[in-house]
Amino acid sequence: EVQLQASGGGLVQPGGSVRLSCAVSGFSIDDYTVAWFRQAPGKEREGVSYIHSGDDGTYYQYSVKGRFTISSDNAKNTVYLQMNDLKPEDTAVYYCAAAETYYITTAQPLYKHWGQGTMVTVSS
Repeated sequence: EVQLQASGGGLVQPGGSVRLSCAVSGFSIDDYTVAWFRQAPGKEREGVSYIHSGDDGTYYQYSVKGRFTISSDNAKNTVYLQMNDLKPEDTAVYYCAAAETYYITTAQPLYKHWGQGTMVTVSS
């Protein structure tokens, strides 16, 4: 059974940091693009960061480039999102998701497996 378990959200002050984890079971992350998406209240879901460890590729949405870092631990079959210099506009529910592709992809319809969301609130 494919499962993605997201964790690590919470309340953080502007300028602060938080690390999200996505523990994957049921498939090897080597064979998938794993991504973090987010959905803020009243807004559409958007892709934030993507990684394909088998392809050795990463991709970031322009608004988080230089602040967020996506990484993977293949031994633990887990993907992380380190978020630094957080801004109030980063407040959202963050979801991890996986697409079975040979190469990194940002095409949301290809993401068939989703974890539950974890809330990140950036506020003073």
